[in-house]
Amino acid sequence: MGSERFGLYGRAVIDVWPDIAPVAGTPACGPPAFEPGSGWWVTRHADVRAALTDPAFRVPAVDSGPPGTLAWLRASVSRFSPPQRHAERRAIGVTALAELNPDELRHEAARLTVALLDRAGDHLDVMRELARPVPLRVLAVQLGLVDPAAAGTAVAVVAAAYHPGVDPALAERADRAVAALLALCPPAPLEVRANLIGLLVQACDATAGLIGAAAHHLLSPAVPITARTADLLTEVLRLDPPVRATRRVTVDAVRLGGRDLPAGSAVLLRFDAANRDPRAFAEPETFRPGRPGAGLLTFGAGERGCPGDRHALALAGGVLDVLRERCRRTPTPLRHEPHPTLRVPTTVEVSVR
Repeated sequence: MGSERFGLYGRAVIDVWPDIAPVAGTPACGPPAFEPGSGWWVTRHADVRAALTDPAFRVPAVDSGPPGTLAWLRASVSRFSPPQRHAERRAIGVTALAELNPDELRHEAARLTVALLDRAGDHLDVMRELARPVPLRVLAVQLGLVDPAAAGTAVAVVAAAYHPGVDPALAERADRAVAALLALCPPAPLEVRANLIGLLVQACDATAGLIGAAAHHLLSPAVPITARTADLLTEVLRLDPPVRATRRVTVDAVRLGGRDLPAGSAVLLRFDAANRDPRAFAEPETFRPGRPGAGLLTFGAGERGCPGDRHALALAGGVLDVLRERCRRTPTPLRHEPHPTLRVPTTVEVSVR
């Protein structure tokens, strides 16, 4: 699928859109359905948005732990906070992000990407060399951490163990990484530092997954795509989101999408399915940068929607701007890290010009 228009001097410019097939395991859109062993799956765009904005659906509670541990971090950040603590903790992150200029983030991400490519040789693994290190280092500098490189390394360790139910060995490593990050943060109350770390952790895998997916789908050796990077990233987010789903629990009996969900129901909101809902997007399987539509759900919605969506897109855009100019993907199989809700490539190899 592509389009043709005329560029400078009347020469035809052809955009060859990638074919992004539904990810294996992505359910079709339909009414909420109960899946034994995992709870209710919500797949339609309108139903996912309704659940994200209805106070009857809450983020599952997490246990805390001693200050400076992974369990303490999870219990202190806005993402996992109960309603009575969420607003004040979210305000910490919102205030910190308000100080950051997305255009500057994009510029710094591009500058660092150029420097890394200049030292890379003929080939490079986008995931190892760019997708995680660049956004984390740029964001750590902007948030005032004293050793951005060390902070990036520690954040990656925490991110690998961030969701409850991980291997105890990973949790122990993450405890040490949390303690290191607290020492690297600028002086502030513990809860403030926890939520600064939370911003970095939430940016880690999600932004890396977006950069990896974009590099895989868009850096084809075929005719280059000429659409704006921002529009390309938005469409990659829709069709191959790095965050495939998020969890909620019903605190009251609630009716959603024509189904009655009892109180205490585990609910999985499927962004990957909702972003392909034909009721929300015309020709949902077609890659169409700049398309109108009902709005992406990958960044969430409502009072718990991601506060750093513009910043994440700026960081990813800075990296992809440079990759589009200087790199082409090598034809190697694409594999992803095992995770129930994230979709992050393990490697994306490119040739460097």
